[in-house]
Amino acid sequence: MLGVVNLDKPVGPTSHDMVGLLRRLTGTRRIGHAGTLDPLASGVLPILVGAATRFSEELTGGRKRYDAVIRIGQTSATDDAEGPISAVDAPLPSEEAIAAALSGFVGTFDQRPPAFSARKVAGRTAYRAARAGEPIDLPPRTVTVDSIDVLELSPGEGWLDVRIDLRCAPGTYVRSIARDLGERLGTGAHLHALRRTEAAGLLAADALTPDRLEALATEGRLAEAVRPVGGLLPLPSVSLDADAAWRFVHGATQPHDGSSGRVKVLDAAGELIGVGSVADGELQPEKVVPQGPGA
Repeated sequence: MLGVVNLDKPVGPTSHDMVGLLRRLTGTRRIGHAGTLDPLASGVLPILVGAATRFSEELTGGRKRYDAVIRIGQTSATDDAEGPISAVDAPLPSEEAIAAALSGFVGTFDQRPPAFSARKVAGRTAYRAARAGEPIDLPPRTVTVDSIDVLELSPGEGWLDVRIDLRCAPGTYVRSIARDLGERLGTGAHLHALRRTEAAGLLAADALTPDRLEALATEGRLAEAVRPVGGLLPLPSVSLDADAAWRFVHGATQPHDGSSGRVKVLDAAGELIGVGSVADGELQPEKVVPQGPGA
């Protein structure tokens, strides 16, 4: 098998747990994923099967979309529902104030990662240090948010849930947006729920649950869940004839007329054979798909 499984990760398991599931179902160790989801998050988790793991960087680097619920009026030590949670004694904001504050997060800006994150500083993982009572001062990172739309407001006892549709570049922490929204409003806030609805060109509406994948494996139909990786790579394509394709997969640089930059390379049958770069009229292989028996 070689390709991508659009897995609908449930709340609870880790992304690594889902990798373990596909290793068991496929019988191969060569399984990865494109973009981690926290245990409390659900939704699209692209699982890379076989040689598709070579293209993790390209698949992880695409735009993401989330359906998120931010709870205003409560703070969290982890910036999400894992907590511990603390109530904030402050009047809840109006819908207009929330919309205005959220609009300030659209664009490119420096974002402070959550204290409980997988970021590392000097070899120390942030969440492990935080759990040990020694939180790390994490440097900000530049992120881009394309849009935030308010979908629904749901009031509760001393809190207000704001459900949003968020589109962003990779590396954006939705937990940090929730935390910083609460700070801007003076009410406190945390990420109450999160579902990734789009990643690597895959949609949650088409995603398969672990139970469905188990059933397909039992029926001997698991291959039906594996999508070709070529169509998901966000790169322009270059097609090669049989001779040129042979040279490409064997690492040869060869003349090529066309625009410069990184490209996905297809053979005469339209199958992905790798990723290369074009510069100064030459195509240079970067990553190739293994060919032949046992590949």
